[in-house]
Amino acid sequence: MTRDTEKFARLGRPRRIWAVGAVHGEVNRLTVLHDHVAARFQPGDRLVYLGNLIGRSERLHALVDEVLSMRRALIARPFVLAEDVVFLRGAQEEMWQKMLQLQFAPNPQDVLRWMLAQGVEATLRAYGGRPEEGMAAAREGAVRLTRWTNGLREAIRAAPGHNALYAALRRAAFTEPRLAEDDGILFVSAGIDPSRPLAAQGDAFWWSAAGFAGLSEPYAGFRRLIRGYDPSGGGLQLEGMAVTLDSGCGRGGRLACGLFEPDGTLAEIVEA
Repeated sequence: MTRDTEKFARLGRPRRIWAVGAVHGEVNRLTVLHDHVAARFQPGDRLVYLGNLIGRSERLHALVDEVLSMRRALIARPFVLAEDVVFLRGAQEEMWQKMLQLQFAPNPQDVLRWMLAQGVEATLRAYGGRPEEGMAAAREGAVRLTRWTNGLREAIRAAPGHNALYAALRRAAFTEPRLAEDDGILFVSAGIDPSRPLAAQGDAFWWSAAGFAGLSEPYAGFRRLIRGYDPSGGGLQLEGMAVTLDSGCGRGGRLACGLFEPDGTLAEIVEA
């Protein structure tokens, strides 16, 4: 199993794990959920945000403030460590990073148009960017486009905590086996490709949703896999090996959070 902590978060052997599904900028729902988790979070627990914190909502600054406030409040408690709060990269965060590198895309206008349609426009506007300016820069060429993306980077640097949050994003998180070889839990944003090892998943964490949904046997030493977003909109899936914590937040639905025991048993599901 990979030990690349730049890409993956090792959760060790936690007491319990709180896993938050895709938020998509719905800060009011996240605040309600945080109140519930904060009241019950105990030393030895972990809190994992399963990606897609941002996107689809221009309330990005309020969302990041809420997330960072929750993290500060938890790690200020006795026996709670900074690494007990983990953030995964979702499709929205991945697309936003691609937006900041748009000058390197072979067809920047097409890439920008596609990302805007996927919900990145709200994030762009939250940082003071305008889609029409981006399209104009893409038409003018790489030099103009680089100036435009540099302006977005400056806006991120000017927002307290934003750079640090993006730098903390991991591709997946997993617990260590406790009793048997296939005894860990793997947390991802949206999917995996079961035919590839964990270290070689690449973009599959964000785009291979079908492979995740079809899992019927342990994968890479994990007896249960948990994701926070289903691109097909299938809703909550709480039975079987592959668990989906997506109640449609950001698309007119609710925000879901699951509390898991170390063996992968779902102890509680909370929606806000």
